[in-house]
Parts: sequence; C-alpha cells; structure tokens
Amino acid sequence: MTGLYDLHTHTLVSDGEMLPVELIRRMSVIGYTTVAITDHVDATNTRAVVENLQVLRTSSGHFGVHLLCGVEITHVPPVEIPSLAELAKNSGADIVLVHGETLVEPVAPGTNHAACTCPLVDVLAHPGLITASDMKLAAKNGIALELTSRGGHNRANGHVAKLAREHGCTLVVDSDAHAPHDLLDERARISIARGAGLDEEECRQVMSLNIKQWLSR
Repeated sequence: MTGLYDLHTHTLVSDGEMLPVELIRRMSVIGYTTVAITDHVDATNTRAVVENLQVLRTSSGHFGVHLLCGVEITHVPPVEIPSLAELAKNSGADIVLVHGETLVEPVAPGTNHAACTCPLVDVLAHPGLITASDMKLAAKNGIALELTSRGGHNRANGHVAKLAREHGCTLVVDSDAHAPHDLLDERARISIARGAGLDEEECRQVMSLNIKQWLSR
C-alpha cells in the first residue's frame, strides 16, 4: 500500500471542523490513497470513537481512499498509554497515535517514553525535543516519528529528523489536519520533509513508505 498518505487527521468527532466523510472526500480530490482519521481519545471515549468510525469504510472506498480507523491518545497520564492503546486495537483500530511532548502544549512528562516503549503504538506525533534514548526505543519497536506541518508542533521537526537519521527510526509526514486549509498536497509534504533536513533520497523513502507493510511489522 503505497501512494499519498496522511496518518494524522481530525474531524468534528473531536476538535476538527469537518465531518469524517467530508475529510475523506477532500483528501481524495487532492490525490490521497491512504488516510487515517485519528480523533483525540482518552479513557472516556476510545472504544466509541473507534467503533463509530468503522461505518465510514464503505464511503471511503467509494472515493478511492483506504481508511485507517485510528485514535490519537491525548493528554493522558503516561502510565495509561499501554492500556488505552490495547483498548483501541481490541476495539478495531488500525492505527494508534500518541500525542507527543510538543513544545506548545502541557503534555505530561514521560509521555514520549511511554509511547516509545509500547509496541501497540504506531506513531508518536509531534514529539518535541525527544531524547536519543527514547528514539532508540521507538526504532526498536517499529514506532514511527512524525514530521508535522501543524504550527507550533512543527518547531522540533529538524531535531526529530536528525535523531531519526542517527538511530534508524521510521519517519512519516502528516498534516495533523483540523480544517480544510490544513490539508497538504504532495508538494507541501515534500517541503516539510526537506525543511526538516531530509535529503532527496530520505525524502523519497518517507514519501513512498509502504503503510500496509509497516503497520504489519
């Protein structure tokens, strides 16, 4: 499963502006073939968010988009991350993101570490000034680190890219889209990767990541 992907988007199910199907339609017009809807969850709504999203698979298929039903575990005590990731996967989630220790929000210290040690987590989103030791754990567990276009969250993209290169960690480029103007075309995605310091070959590898193969790690 290759092609244009975005593994981090939000809808009005949490704090986004679009209906889930509107998001999918807009993404299909831009040319996306794989989209993960990853609305914010904690202990109160994980199961419901995942189960409700399942009904969108048919509509997504009609628009030529492979939908990944997902969640972004957000602002929870780090100790709860493994159990919530397990709950999400048991409820049918295809992909689990954790809201990392971005530089612009009061995410609990230890969130990055908890995510990087949990094999059920697939992507650590906007991890801020992640440590080398946590990056090594992410690489060991096959967890991808995100380069993001979202304002504020993207301040540490260069740091993330540098450490990922040093420690062999998978990188993904995501929009963290909340509104139509957040969606990225292919050119914008490439500019984010290059702006983070990736060379042409590294950029090509990130853009051509086989999502299905990687998720089955």
